[in-house]
Amino acid sequence: MLQEKIIGFISEIKEDPDLLQQLQGSSDVLNDGGLDSLQLINFILRVEDEFNIEIDFDEFDMVHLTSIDTFCHFIESQSA
Repeated sequence: MLQEKIIGFISEIKEDPDLLQQLQGSSDVLNDGGLDSLQLINFILRVEDEFNIEIDFDEFDMVHLTSIDTFCHFIESQSA
């Protein structure tokens, strides 16, 4: 499931296995996931590699990170 993959990526990047249990679809990627700017870049690169999409940082709207579900919808729209 896409949501589980995204949560897994955040957990890996943060090196915090507890996040696998703590994060859910409504969790904020930055605030609840705790990603700093460098970790966010690593997260986006990981998503791009995994789903074979390209995310334009200049046009990327941070509103897509307000929840994991919102980010999942964004990914689905990019790979369609």
